[in-house]
Amino acid sequence: MAVVVRVPTPLRRLTDGQGEVEVEASTVREAIEKLEEQYPGFKERLLDENGDLRRFVNLYLNDEDVRFLKGVNTELKDGDVLSIVPAIAGGR
Repeated sequence: MAVVVRVPTPLRRLTDGQGEVEVEASTVREAIEKLEEQYPGFKERLLDENGDLRRFVNLYLNDEDVRFLKGVNTELKDGDVLSIVPAIAGGR
């Protein structure tokens, strides 16, 4: 099933500048693996050494934070949109 992945500007150098890419995947973890196959360097930026989502990276499936679903084991369906959103900190 085809899933659209929205890529934030800091990671677009991995996708040759593309803001959206498509992968065939049935879970978020599988989508990350497919991204890694097509665009090496993605996995290490999204997952930690234990295979968990890094704290400073947020993944949204159709506007729902996957941490409140099943994390990287969240199931995907055809036409879903997975958005990668780096956390932003700072300010006063």
